[in-house]
Amino acid sequence: MPAAPVAAQSPFDPERHAVRRVVAFGAHPDDLDFGVSGTVAAWTAAGVEVHYCIMTDGDAGGFDPAHRASIVAMRHEEQRGAAALVGVSDVHFLGYRDGYLEPTHEVMRDVVELIRRVRPDVVVAMHPERNWDRIQKSHPDHLACGEAVTRAVYPAVENPFAYPELAEAGLDAYRVPWLWLFAGPAERTNHRVDVSKFVDTKITALQVHISQHPDVASMEESVRSRMRAAAEADGLPEGSSAEEFHVVSVNNPDTIAGF
Repeated sequence: MPAAPVAAQSPFDPERHAVRRVVAFGAHPDDLDFGVSGTVAAWTAAGVEVHYCIMTDGDAGGFDPAHRASIVAMRHEEQRGAAALVGVSDVHFLGYRDGYLEPTHEVMRDVVELIRRVRPDVVVAMHPERNWDRIQKSHPDHLACGEAVTRAVYPAVENPFAYPELAEAGLDAYRVPWLWLFAGPAERTNHRVDVSKFVDTKITALQVHISQHPDVASMEESVRSRMRAAAEADGLPEGSSAEEFHVVSVNNPDTIAGF
């Protein structure tokens, strides 16, 4: 009988690697609340400064035809309200059209500009690889978000000659230490965060996105169930909840520039 695969180990050690500032990128309003808001709540409770960046306006979302004229304003308001519940006051909207996001240089430049402005220890983004086990995680905008952010993090953010107008505006090149990707294939998971203390906060934040939930009870049970399964996979005590990431070391002591 073949041996069971050995789980990948995260290069990130919370005991050794400080997190003071974070920029989290999502394709649509509510993506970050589904994927990482428990971790974000834990960070902000510990004094970490977290910025949200939502790449599209979510104009193709929702279920009520009566909301078409107001859906963008609704989703912006929902996202700001949900972010506030997990301690995030800085929410940036890039304003791209829902369903049309691509990893273009226009998008990448916007990503580079924000990262250079905030200079975070951790950049969070959706995973650029498709999840065939649960394809709903891999909306084309999600993949585009992950690809644009990954391309921006290396090499554009740290290349002083990339998008030179940013350096001319005073936004100097910056080397991102960590890239945390979420909603990717299960085999990419190498890091889980125990968010047991923040599950109810996460659920409350998700409930703010009322335009997106025709069945709130089913949504809540689905989210709670997946978080319990993630905790079980990490060997946490029964009843615990966790969020999953693919953590990539970008610029750390073991990194050699250019390799």
